[in-house]
Formats: sequence, C-alpha cells, structure tokens
Amino acid sequence: MRIGVLGKGGGGKSTITVLLSKVLSRLGYHVCILDADSTNVGLHRALGFKKSPTALIDYFGGTEFSGGLVSCPVDNPTILPKAEISLKKLPAEYYSQKSKITLLVAGKIGNQGPGSGCDGPISKITRDLRIIDANNSLVTLIDVKAGLEDFARGVVTSMDWIITVVDPSIAAIQIAGDIENLVQEIKAGKLPATKHLKNKGLVKKANRIYRKARTKGSFVLLNKIYNQKTQRYLEKKLKEKNIEPIGLIPETTVVSLAWLKGESLKTEKIEEELKLVVRKLEEAIDK
Repeated sequence: MRIGVLGKGGGGKSTITVLLSKVLSRLGYHVCILDADSTNVGLHRALGFKKSPTALIDYFGGTEFSGGLVSCPVDNPTILPKAEISLKKLPAEYYSQKSKITLLVAGKIGNQGPGSGCDGPISKITRDLRIIDANNSLVTLIDVKAGLEDFARGVVTSMDWIITVVDPSIAAIQIAGDIENLVQEIKAGKLPATKHLKNKGLVKKANRIYRKARTKGSFVLLNKIYNQKTQRYLEKKLKEKNIEPIGLIPETTVVSLAWLKGESLKTEKIEEELKLVVRKLEEAIDK
C-alpha cells in the first residue's frame, strides 16, 4: 500500500506523515516513509533519527543535469531501472530504521549547486520506487513536495491512495478541490500532456503509465484546527466541492516547537484523533 501525503506548502504534510507513521507502527503496521520533498529538511529529526540517510538519487546514479542517470519524467517517462528494492539488499547508508519505521530520502536539490536543473529526477524516483517486503502489513507513506507539480510528472499514478492535508487557508481549500478533480480524471483514464515529446515511443510510455495508474481515491485531513468555528467553516467550503474530511488534527504548540528545535514529534496529546483517522482509512480502503 502506497499512500501519498499532498497539499499546499506549510499545511503540515510532513507533520501528518510523521504522526501517522508513529500511530500506524504502534497499531502493528510496518511503515516505510519516503521523503519526496526536494527542499524541505528535518524529517529524520521529527521521526527521532539522529542522522538522515544518504539520498537515493546518489544510489541511482545522480541527475541527468549533472551527468547522471536519472531523468525528469516529463522529458523522459521511461521507468527507472531496478527501482524495486529489497531493504535486505539496499546498502545501509540509504535508509534509517527504528522499530517498525524505515526512512528513505529521494533527494534534495539544495546541495546540487546553482543551475543544476529542476527536481524532476527526484520525482521519477518517487514515482517508480517500490520497497519489496514479504510482510503484508507494510505501508509506504510518501511525503510529497508542495503543490500539484507531481501530478504533471505522473508521480501520483503509482500511489494507491492520497491524503490531502488542509490547513485553515483558502489556498488549501482550493488545492484540495484541484487534487480531487485530478484524481477523478486519472481514474477516468485521462492521458497526460505529451505534445512536447517528439519521440512516439516516449509518448506511448507516458500514456501507458497513466493507463496503469494505481490511484484508487483520495482523502482530506484537516490540520492545525484551533477552534470549532474554523472547523465548521472548512467543512462547509469543502462540502461545496463534495469533499468530506476523514478527521482533524488540532493546532498544538508542541508540534510547532518540536519542528523549531529539531526534536522528535510526540503523539500523546492527539493520539485518539490519529487512531480515529487510521480506522477511517482502514474502513474506506477495505471497501
């Protein structure tokens, strides 16, 4: 099961990814987190790891913009070779592990140097990476970069489900509606834009990826909710888009302070809300 966590910048995607992973692991799931945000840092600290693992962009040979092997999926939709990986065969420096939680990092562009190109190759790793595990309880949570760019790159086609994080902002409401519409279009078989591709073989590959999309649906989770008035307003606006949230996470200074200090996020004060979200996810996915 691969679940992407999407939304606007600053909405709390990384927070939700971390908190859900901790609750899922306590409920018996084995959780693999893929840090797919090419600019945001600090996810390893929020999980309680002392050091971030080496980025997978190095494992796969670097970006094509720097003479490496990994291309942008918009320019070259070809599936990344050997992207199905068993942790038993992956060198230890490429993942951090504690209890039932494993962290992998697709890549960051902050250390690639000026003019190094876009982060498309990192998106290709996010799209194609598969962690092979004999354990049926494995859940991969993908902390995706802000916005809708990864829809254009086809990243979401390899996700079974999507969680859109909505904070109290008009931008978050808008992007939730856009994501829901895009998911429905993918499910309906709409193909990607390929006018820029001169190679007919690449066009066929791009179309094939969308035709084989795994995406089954999306959920919305409210975050940073500080009172009932805010909650009701968000629910009203989302209902106008035929969206019903599966739960909410209240605003808490404990979380924001942990990100500021680079400390592990704690779930104690919002444990019940998180468990309720997981139960609703389980029920919806089982259906």
